[in-house]
Amino acid sequence: MNEKKIIFFDIDGTLVTEDKIIPESTKTVIQYLQEKGHYTVIATGRAPNMFQHIQKELNISSYIAFNGQLVVCDGIEVHSESLDSTFIHDITTFATQHNHAIGFGNHKDLIITHADHPLAKDNFLHLKLDYPAVDPDYYKQNTVNQLNLFCTEQEEIIYKEKYTDYKFVRWGYFGADVLPADSSKAIGIQKFIEYTGAAIENVYAFGDGKNDIEMLSSVKNGVAMGNAVSELKDVASYVTTDCNQDGILYGLQHLGLIDSSFVNYHFDLSRAKI
Repeated sequence: MNEKKIIFFDIDGTLVTEDKIIPESTKTVIQYLQEKGHYTVIATGRAPNMFQHIQKELNISSYIAFNGQLVVCDGIEVHSESLDSTFIHDITTFATQHNHAIGFGNHKDLIITHADHPLAKDNFLHLKLDYPAVDPDYYKQNTVNQLNLFCTEQEEIIYKEKYTDYKFVRWGYFGADVLPADSSKAIGIQKFIEYTGAAIENVYAFGDGKNDIEMLSSVKNGVAMGNAVSELKDVASYVTTDCNQDGILYGLQHLGLIDSSFVNYHFDLSRAKI
């Protein structure tokens, strides 16, 4: 416990529940890790302005955003990979022809092509976030780290067939993140490790979705939430309880990152069913 650890946390289904609430046990153990001097790092497909409220609530200043396309350590940007402008123009034009909305994300903004697009509107309601500002030409004057494509899974097929150098990371019914085929949260972790000089054995990761598979596979201590997809559980070194059943607490306890005296004082673990 004396060496500085780095613990990466996905957001949806990991740090926050389906109702977008951070469990009290998660808040307590995140603070504990920080007091011990460890890095607590958000690792997400979201744009930074979509999780600033979570950063504030958990006092987290380090993150991997856009599935590894943007990496920030203690408020300092250490890696940023932008998308090719020709590709952005082509897919935006193609999406507009099919009445699908595109979101442009970078370190400061998430801007969308369509006002009140049905799938986009439902998505931001689900996330309990305000609908983004609208500017279909935003990419022409700004760099973009990642795109959001708002279409159904069936409609997504035509994009996968057309843009084979890119991958489409699905998040539920609403849409998919669009990024280079070789990008992932694992790349973001690699950049973070290179910057901090941490040893891989001191790196941990928690997640629940398909876009966490590379992340958990890249570390020795990969924890899948109880509510995780089966594909992620297959590559995890440990499966904890659901997000809304103190999954992060139990996972950290299993990994030995929480002192037993702290656990016994703050929590009743008699209900643990792992």
